[in-house]
Amino acid sequence: MSFMIAMAGKGGTGKTTVAGLLLRYLVERGKTPVLAVDADANSNLNEVLGLQVDHTVGEAREEMKQGGGLVEITKDQLIEMRINQSLVEADGFDLMVMGQTEGPGCYCAANHLVAHFIEVLGKNYPYILMDNEAGMEHMSRLTTKNVDLLLLVSDSSWRGIQAAARIKELARQLKISVNKPVLIINRTADGLDPRTREEIQRQGLDLGGAIPEDPLLKEFDLEGRPTYTLPMDSLAVQAAFKIFASLMP
Repeated sequence: MSFMIAMAGKGGTGKTTVAGLLLRYLVERGKTPVLAVDADANSNLNEVLGLQVDHTVGEAREEMKQGGGLVEITKDQLIEMRINQSLVEADGFDLMVMGQTEGPGCYCAANHLVAHFIEVLGKNYPYILMDNEAGMEHMSRLTTKNVDLLLLVSDSSWRGIQAAARIKELARQLKISVNKPVLIINRTADGLDPRTREEIQRQGLDLGGAIPEDPLLKEFDLEGRPTYTLPMDSLAVQAAFKIFASLMP
């Protein structure tokens, strides 16, 4: 059975960057193959990883609605074929991107397809890493149903920690199976302020660790270089790998 890791947190906290670092950790530690899932309608995990995405689940959903133009196969066969075609193969992992549906409307159908094919494809991967959209909407749609490790990514702000606590509580209310929710504080300037630690404790959150501000990571972002390729002496990589080593089976 696959070990499911899901990312969640307030927007702007660097959640997708942390997801990329975790994926790299899994690959470098030989915990492969990994199925990486970008379950955000505004997909950008591929940019963190330095990969080009030509097809998404959202596009497959739209084609299914329109019939796909292939009368000799069923819609179920068509959607399975298109989603398998949408997998981006890389060294040690495959990437599946939800993407956007055409025009306005709910992403529920695309979310359900992502959940279904995670269940189907997951049998081939010892680890699944899902990068969810910011906030809590993905939880209410039940995209993430059974999670071994829920990584709640926040900055040091009160609002970020509050958002992490609400996501943890929402998962409980929705009866989503989460074995271990863990908080990661990202982009700390001078360690964790005592007031931040106090708020984390007050909210009943399990602190996995903190990732410091990294000038090299900022430079990569500014230049549009994939942060997945940061050197091992990067402050962010070193801190993140130390956290992941304490959490991964």
